Amino acid sequence: MSEKVLIIAEAGVNHNGSVERAIEMIDVALEAGADIIKFQTFSADKLARKDAQLAEYQKKGDGDTRSQWDLLKGLELSHEEFARLRDHAKAKNIGFLSTGFDLDELAFLIDELHIPLVKVASGDLTFAPMLVEAGLSNLPVILSTGMANIPEIEQSLKFIAFGFAKANGIVGADAYPSAAELDLYWDDPRVQQIMKQKCTILHCTTQYPAELDILNLKAIKLIADKFGLPVGYSDHSAGILASTVAVALGATVIEKHFTLDKTLEGPDHEASLDPTELKAMIDQIRLTTIALGEEVKECQPIEVSNKAAVRRSLVAKQPIAAGAVITEADLECRRPGAGRTSFDFYEVIGSVATQDYAIGEYVGQ
Repeated sequence: MSEKVLIIAEAGVNHNGSVERAIEMIDVALEAGADIIKFQTFSADKLARKDAQLAEYQKKGDGDTRSQWDLLKGLELSHEEFARLRDHAKAKNIGFLSTGFDLDELAFLIDELHIPLVKVASGDLTFAPMLVEAGLSNLPVILSTGMANIPEIEQSLKFIAFGFAKANGIVGADAYPSAAELDLYWDDPRVQQIMKQKCTILHCTTQYPAELDILNLKAIKLIADKFGLPVGYSDHSAGILASTVAVALGATVIEKHFTLDKTLEGPDHEASLDPTELKAMIDQIRLTTIALGEEVKECQPIEVSNKAAVRRSLVAKQPIAAGAVITEADLECRRPGAGRTSFDFYEVIGSVATQDYAIGEYVGQ
């Protein structure tokens, strides 16, 4: 059976700044069968200037004049509230994760909440210090790649690899991630081995919702072939189709936003799954994983009896006398497959019959 797909139920900021709603989302993710519930940890003051404009998907409408800072400020949770969420998730036996959006928040998540892995958001794919710190954590790293091309992904991976190299003593503690050093350690077999064990790339299209014609799910295989690393999918499309197809294409991780109520105000609710849809998606992914099976083509044990019943054998089409040269007119191929295989039809033609054969009798056994 194929390896289990890691499913991250992305709560993000769909708690709308309410820790009680966030706790309820943990329970919903658990009930749906997710492996991990993920939030977003940030300080609006550190994440955005007060004049940073909203992305199109964040706007309520054409007349929305708020800044990103205005939006983000209302979606913050305190460190104490995140600790409470971590404890609740632990008590419920579901993995807890949050994406840190600045270096202080990342340090808090690693050092105090002891997150199991580091998730780097698509918007931070070019945030070099964050990438290095992700590698320095020596935790598994998941990198989202929305808005990125292949060269940008490679550059981002080089910074993460440098962090891993430093964390594992492959590079000195005072080493600096210059372009030359990045290239040097990116090519180091020891670093590449660490990357294969600890780094996963998520294909992603950063639009909420993302229409099917811009998802380019074939990029999953492209990225996997290019970098030789596990590849997953961060799904911002509507519904559950894309995530299921991504798994069929080899995605090892699925990240999907969900909400308790799509009608709530906020940037991500409309493009998120509701609780019923989240469970349906996870159920479908688990079934897809079962159906994918292994990369092997052979007769399955349950097929053995069917093979005998529906394969064909060589039989006499007309009486054949012992010593006669068998011709094409003497043979036909009939079920069941209990006699000589019909693969040998042309080999038997021209051979000498070793016995008399009645019509319908197996030939050449």
